Amino acid sequence: MPQYAILQYAPTPGDAQDIPTEEMDAFLRYSDLLQEKGTQILAGHALQSSETATTVRGELVTDGPFLESKEVLAGFCIIEAADLDHALEAAKLNPATWRGAVEVRPILG
Repeated sequence: MPQYAILQYAPTPGDAQDIPTEEMDAFLRYSDLLQEKGTQILAGHALQSSETATTVRGELVTDGPFLESKEVLAGFCIIEAADLDHALEAAKLNPATWRGAVEVRPILG
């Protein structure tokens, strides 16, 4: 079965403790909801705030994110879905869409 990365973007930098309780509860239920729809999460994690990022471009190492952005990568999950349409339906259920955006990308391999 094909695998897809679901990249979760938040409108502002922040840590998991900044997420409202209702939204955090929705993230905890997300895996169960996807299983009911025939999609399985293989892995996933929230990321620390973008201020903790280190960017490497060739020999240049820069503290923090390289570019200013309105949205930052806040977390990800890897899912197994029947096809892209199935993966997009899973992404629409992701609580990150409440305040930010979700990007779906097929995994090579």
